[in-house]
Amino acid sequence: MRDRTNATPPATASTAGVLRPSELARHVDLVREPVGGAAAPWVENRWSLRWRLPHGRWFDSGVLPHPTCSLTVELGSHPRAGVPAGETVLVTGVCTRRFDVEVRGWGRVVGLRMRPGGLTALTGHPASAWTDRSVAAGEVLPEGLVRALADRDLADAGTPWAEAAEAGLAALAGERPDPRYALLLDVVADMLADRTLLAVAQVADRHGMTVRTLQRLFTHYVGVGPKWVLARYRLHDAVSALHDGFDGTLTDLAVQHGWYDQAHFTRDFTALVGMPPGRYRERSGG
Repeated sequence: MRDRTNATPPATASTAGVLRPSELARHVDLVREPVGGAAAPWVENRWSLRWRLPHGRWFDSGVLPHPTCSLTVELGSHPRAGVPAGETVLVTGVCTRRFDVEVRGWGRVVGLRMRPGGLTALTGHPASAWTDRSVAAGEVLPEGLVRALADRDLADAGTPWAEAAEAGLAALAGERPDPRYALLLDVVADMLADRTLLAVAQVADRHGMTVRTLQRLFTHYVGVGPKWVLARYRLHDAVSALHDGFDGTLTDLAVQHGWYDQAHFTRDFTALVGMPPGRYRERSGG
């Protein structure tokens, strides 16, 4: 098991998942930055969105979910659906379905993507409390930190907001390490990096635990089960391959990413993305 005090944490999430990224870039400025320093064991990266669309125009943004939650400040003319009224500093848990947002008017979002389980490790709250929900950050984090992060001038500055959020989160860390969280990060990093891992039993065996123990670990820290995480990572891989111009057959694509036949791959792809892989490839220009 890695020593989280001194080691650089492994990658536990990718930048995959944005559907039709070239279309998004025409409407929204997206910036991602790595996170270092004291917050790195719990925070994967920082990101920001900014847009200003003419009256009467909009863009439907879609993102395939990751096994992560986000801490954000969200300002704009059209608050997204599901946000508690009047709240701007939010915790959004793992979304088990495609994450869709209608982009209209003007908006500014600055956020931190937590590592899987990171917010639970810092606060002790089970991640399942936020699954498929956006909640006021005050339900999860100290009032003083949330009040500071609600400052509109700080939010508009972008990077200073992210730095303040990272410092506030790092201050929540206790003196004693959390060995269960360290184990979780090792497992998730393994799932992300090793494309041959296709079944939960494989993962459990490699890390010396039972499937039931692995399921309990993920339910508490991540808010979803390990089977869901494996399936999402492999679908991210398949969608990214289409973005990169994969020119083989869809059967080849399915088998390459862990499906035994094209029919099951098409069903899973359509259920999450909202259209069959062949149609998505045509719309993506692949």
